[in-house]
Amino acid sequence: MQPESPAEQIRTALARIAHLADTGAVDDYVEQFTQQAEWTMPANPDRGLPLQVRRGREEIAAGVRERRAAGIQGPGTFTRHVTTAVAVEVTSDTTARAEAVWTFYVDTVTAPRLSGVGSYADEFELEDGRWRLSRRVIARG
Repeated sequence: MQPESPAEQIRTALARIAHLADTGAVDDYVEQFTQQAEWTMPANPDRGLPLQVRRGREEIAAGVRERRAAGIQGPGTFTRHVTTAVAVEVTSDTTARAEAVWTFYVDTVTAPRLSGVGSYADEFELEDGRWRLSRRVIARG
C-alpha cells in the first residue's frame, strides 16, 4: 500500500472533522485544528446563531460546546455534516488550501431532512507530521 498523498490526507482530515462534529469528543475535534486556528461562521438566524469568529483551540472548543448544549449538533442530536465536492491545492510542503461544499441534515433517525447547505474555504498546515486545519471560513447558500 502506498502512503497517501498530501491531498488525500487533507481529504481524510476533512471527513474526520465532519464525523467528529457529529459524533466525536470535543477534544478529538479540536485536535484536527492547529493551535492558532481561526474558525469563522456567518450568522444563522434559523438556528438563532450570531456571526462567530473563534481563534485558537480553546475558543473553537467553546463554540462546539455551546452548539452541543443548544442541541444544534453533536452526539444525540441526530444531525449530520456531509462534505462533498472537495478540491485541494497543495501550495507548499507545509501548506494547502481546500474548497468544499457542505450539507447539514437534521432528524437523521426519524425523518432525515436537509437543513442547510454552503461552502468551506479552508487552509491547512502540516503540524507535527499531520495536516491540520488552520483557517476555516464557512459560507451559507
